[in-house]
Amino acid sequence: MAKPNPLIRPLVRALHAYVPGEQPKIKKLIKLNTNENPYPPAPRVLAAVKAAVDGRLRLYPNPTAQPLREKLAKLHGCAPANILVGNGSDEVLALAVRCFVEPNQEETLRELRACFGEKWVVQYFTPSYSLYPVLADIHGAEKNAVPLNSDFSMPTVAELRRGKKWNFHAALTFVTTPNAPSGRGYQTAALEKLCRAQKGVVVLDEAYVDFADENALKLALKFPHVLVARTFSKAYSLCFQRVGYFVGPAELIAALDKIRDSYNVNGLGQIAAEATLNDLKYYCANFKKITGTRDWLARELTKLGFRVLPSQTNFILAKPPLFPAKTWLEKLREQKILVRWFSAPEVRDYLRLTIGTPVEAAALVKAVRKISI
Repeated sequence: MAKPNPLIRPLVRALHAYVPGEQPKIKKLIKLNTNENPYPPAPRVLAAVKAAVDGRLRLYPNPTAQPLREKLAKLHGCAPANILVGNGSDEVLALAVRCFVEPNQEETLRELRACFGEKWVVQYFTPSYSLYPVLADIHGAEKNAVPLNSDFSMPTVAELRRGKKWNFHAALTFVTTPNAPSGRGYQTAALEKLCRAQKGVVVLDEAYVDFADENALKLALKFPHVLVARTFSKAYSLCFQRVGYFVGPAELIAALDKIRDSYNVNGLGQIAAEATLNDLKYYCANFKKITGTRDWLARELTKLGFRVLPSQTNFILAKPPLFPAKTWLEKLREQKILVRWFSAPEVRDYLRLTIGTPVEAAALVKAVRKISI
């Protein structure tokens, strides 16, 4: 066993990094494992990005993404001071941990509890976005993972109080809504009750909300301790550009802005996101195509013996028949189709399937039939 490198902090040596979905290594794979939008950005978005590839590349971008913040503020009915733009929503989630959570240092633990309450706890439901525990570990914060109900529904506030594991004084609580990897949507009324009960900051992570029946954005403009995270990746076909943002109270946004890296959002990403907001009709049509394909795929897989959970996202979670889910992962890869499998006990019996184009969905169903013979 190799001797630990003393140049590296013990905390970092012990970290288990976030593992993204597998990237294709051979050509002509159908990629249904990372929840990307199967449709390209709007033509006018592509044109805007191409037109910006000029002498401006030598210049720094707008440091606060001010034009984009102004457009987002107009869209959401708030002020630019209520918007913080980041290098994907992952960056703004990381900023929230750094801004609102104290590292769990044993020598100061008692003092922190006495003075500030439980300011070192990062809380989240499980299963949910697997980046949350990684962000907590990087910061040296205490984690509090609380199971969802067996059907992946969110426990009520009363149920959380009875269960006694949920921490209503946690410094930071993440709620993925709609949930990933289950795809389950949560009602805004239920989320509001949870937000009212929490004493620390609550982040409602709405990465997939454009495929859902409702959103909770109003809560970020109603409560002084609630932030909503959004991204241009999933619904708006801009994964490559990495643009995400928070909407929330101006005081929290200003605090987050203090620790944001300078020039954290690249110029082409800002231009692409601004152009996207000028062409929302194009994207709304894509949302309808994706949800239509989602419903068709769920029906077809159900006919083939899969247990498909209801989804409010651009993916479905399905329990396959005949073989373990991990075996299905390997068999589908042999058919040149990439899907996602998680080893966590709550979901290890399921596959997460991104909704592709109708042609890709049909190819998946054809492969399933072939494997099932």
